[in-house]
Amino acid sequence: MAIIKQYHADTDTTYVYESTSYWDPEKGQSRAVRKCIGKIDPATGEIVPTGKRGRKKKEAVPALNQEEVDKYKALFLQAKQECADLTVKNNDLQAQVRSLTEKNEKLTSMIRKISDFIEEV
Repeated sequence: MAIIKQYHADTDTTYVYESTSYWDPEKGQSRAVRKCIGKIDPATGEIVPTGKRGRKKKEAVPALNQEEVDKYKALFLQAKQECADLTVKNNDLQAQVRSLTEKNEKLTSMIRKISDFIEEV
């Protein structure tokens, strides 16, 4: 069993493998099996385990008590109501913009007609 370091240029990382050699009678030659142990930390030079053994533990999400759950439910319902109110207000404002746009087009048309009439006279 040997320890092998291999540099991967694409990730700029040096990985450390545990290599075990065995004889392959079918091919009539020696073969090797490698198992990744980890990678070398460039700052410290230490081996940092990878894989399941080296993964950082997930921090447990603290459970909420009923008071906090009720508080978040109330905040959610309040935000949902505000969103509905703003949607109604937005629809009203869009209708108002459409109405004013129509009035603007009519007035612009009237101004053009009056301007054309004045130029003819």
